[in-house]
Amino acid sequence: MLIIRILFVIDGMEYGGGERVFVQLAAGLRDRFEVSVASMSGGTFEQQVKQLGIKFYPVDMSRQFSLKPIRQLREIILTQETDLLHSQGARADFFSRIAGRITGRCHIICTIATMVERFNVGSFRKRIYLLIDSLTERYVEKFIVVSNSLKNVLIQRRKLPSSKIVRVYNGIELDKYRQEVEQDSLRNEWGISKEVPLVGAIGRMVWEKGFKYLIEAVPEIVRVIPETMFLLIGEGPLKRELEYLAERLKIKERVIFTGFRSDIKEILSAVDLLVVPSLLEGFPMVTLEAMAMAKLIVATRIDGITEQIKDGVDGILVPPKDPFALAKTVIRILNDKE
Repeated sequence: MLIIRILFVIDGMEYGGGERVFVQLAAGLRDRFEVSVASMSGGTFEQQVKQLGIKFYPVDMSRQFSLKPIRQLREIILTQETDLLHSQGARADFFSRIAGRITGRCHIICTIATMVERFNVGSFRKRIYLLIDSLTERYVEKFIVVSNSLKNVLIQRRKLPSSKIVRVYNGIELDKYRQEVEQDSLRNEWGISKEVPLVGAIGRMVWEKGFKYLIEAVPEIVRVIPETMFLLIGEGPLKRELEYLAERLKIKERVIFTGFRSDIKEILSAVDLLVVPSLLEGFPMVTLEAMAMAKLIVATRIDGITEQIKDGVDGILVPPKDPFALAKTVIRILNDKE
């Protein structure tokens, strides 16, 4: 019987949407194919993969420009006789494309959740990234994009043929979110009674998630509805900076930074409202999770989100980088119980 071997490659330095999608794919395909994963070791992603009983290869992708991960991936590809190499993320894409090209034995596909053009880096570094990406994208047989807006960018800006691009929206396990959840236990963990309005925001503490603008909206919200509490769930390089901003705005006692949590379903059950203040998204999972839990959503009107949420129907959309509009909308919703 013909065995098809798939190797998934992602940097795995943080457990975000990309890592979650690769866990979903690995879990869904392991019964039909021989699946393995290569990533940075020591994180949540590795734990999730190993819990599935899937072979995990540690690859050091901590440095952006290094030959070591290329050599490591080449060895894995040859040893495992990989047929299909599937990567996501700028670093993983670069290392995988070169390693796959050198071996000459596997098909290469890439999932695109955000474009290099949108990276929050200096102009010189961005030009380097774009150059590397454009030079290596010729080795990719198929691109999977998570939104129509990303597909349009690849076609219009990168001039890639539409036949090389497939749009596959991110998805979640609906049955998991239909299960009843005890709401009071999580509120009790933070000492928040069920009568207190609780606003949540979930994601990595990075610039593109826009948590800064939610924190800047908090003073106006608590001025009008003083008892409101806020949960910010996630880790990332900007966490300390965001905590300092809350201190400076004298709202520290209203905002709880929980750090990384895996019990997202339970957290969504506990909150009254989810805010997604993002500046940049592909096709976020947390909005899908909130909709599955029948939670109110206030999100920014940006590409990706607008393919999920119709304003006034599936949630309320506000302009990005606008704390005043965000505060005004949250206040209106919290004051409208119906």
